[in-house]
Amino acid sequence: MTENNFGFPNGENTNVANQPAENVTSDTMAAPVAEDQSSAAAAFAAEFGAAAPQAAPAAPVAPAAPAAEPIADINMEAASAVVTPVATEKKPKKEKKKKDDYRVSNFDIIKNYRHYTDKEKKHYRYIFWRRISSYIWPFFRFIIVFGLSFVILYPIIYMVSTSLRPQSEMNDPSVMWIPKTIRLENFSEIWEAISYPQTLWSTIVLNIVSSILQVATCAMTGYGFARFKFKGKGILFGIVILQIIVPTQIILIPQYMGFRYFDVFGLLNGLLGDSISLVDINWAMYIPAFFCNGIRSGLFIYLFRQFFRGLPKELEDAAYLDGCGPFKTFISVMVPNAASSFLTVFIFSIVWYWNDFYVSSMYFTQGNTISLKIDSVANLISMYLTGEIGRATDFIVWMEAGCLLAIAPIVIMYIFLQKYFTEGIERAGLAN
Repeated sequence: MTENNFGFPNGENTNVANQPAENVTSDTMAAPVAEDQSSAAAAFAAEFGAAAPQAAPAAPVAPAAPAAEPIADINMEAASAVVTPVATEKKPKKEKKKKDDYRVSNFDIIKNYRHYTDKEKKHYRYIFWRRISSYIWPFFRFIIVFGLSFVILYPIIYMVSTSLRPQSEMNDPSVMWIPKTIRLENFSEIWEAISYPQTLWSTIVLNIVSSILQVATCAMTGYGFARFKFKGKGILFGIVILQIIVPTQIILIPQYMGFRYFDVFGLLNGLLGDSISLVDINWAMYIPAFFCNGIRSGLFIYLFRQFFRGLPKELEDAAYLDGCGPFKTFISVMVPNAASSFLTVFIFSIVWYWNDFYVSSMYFTQGNTISLKIDSVANLISMYLTGEIGRATDFIVWMEAGCLLAIAPIVIMYIFLQKYFTEGIERAGLAN
């Protein structure tokens, strides 16, 4: 058989597979199928001598569609088609077991303890005592904190309660903490008896000047110990540590004699014919502070040394490259970075100078500071109220009111500066 037997034109190949893609349309695909089938059946009958099979009824041909899209476009559309996933049934979630299912209670540990192995006994014994400690420790912690708070706050609570009551209620056993009668005149009377405004001003001047001098000189000394290397550095720093260890009472008499007969290498004696006395003058406190020998100066030098050692060395190197000397580097670079440390040392110095009685009583015969006034407050209030010296037990309410007036400025200062005070201690290296 040839192609002509199946109804193809002579030598013409009309196979769709051999046609270009752009020429294949629905019209081409819808060729006369009925004619092809009848001609093929007639050729079969002529060749084999058989009756030609009855042609099957032609299938209805769909109406001609418009020009089909190129195959490439059809493929792209098929590739971009979104296949909707088949909905699957959700598996039921497994129920989580409660923690109690895995937890062995203390009662179960005690009940089954004799059945455990040695390893299990060690394990459960540890768990048992750890649980017991977790219950007991918060209680003991509360007792410790409460006890410490009571020890610290008890004097202040007692002072407030006592200063607000009349003297007659001090012997009344029915009055414990809250007085029956509030008497504010105690404060006004002690205010006048100790000349509080003048005493407060003289104390502030003495303390602030001494503290400023002490902070400035101790900062430079601490910076020198922290950054510079020189001969005898270890020996000198050992002397600084001795200032912290050695009590003030040991060196106080030589210091008093030095200020009572003050002279500088005999120059004053040669020029004036005699030495001068600095007793009852504020210079007796200013000079030791200026030469790093004031109250707690050794501790302040140590604080500054620890702080400056924690600052990066690159800050100073950059300042040296810009042409700064050691002193200018200290003023321009190190001091601004040590502001919190300066404030901490200044607060410490103010508090210690404010509360100092021992050193001040050696240099000042007249009670011109708060601490000296409070020491003799019983005699002062007795002279103010009765005109004669009486017993201190008869003036306790005024004494407690005077103590509150004495600590009030320090408490107010600490309330406003406590944030910077704490930060300075942490950065100075003393927090741990």
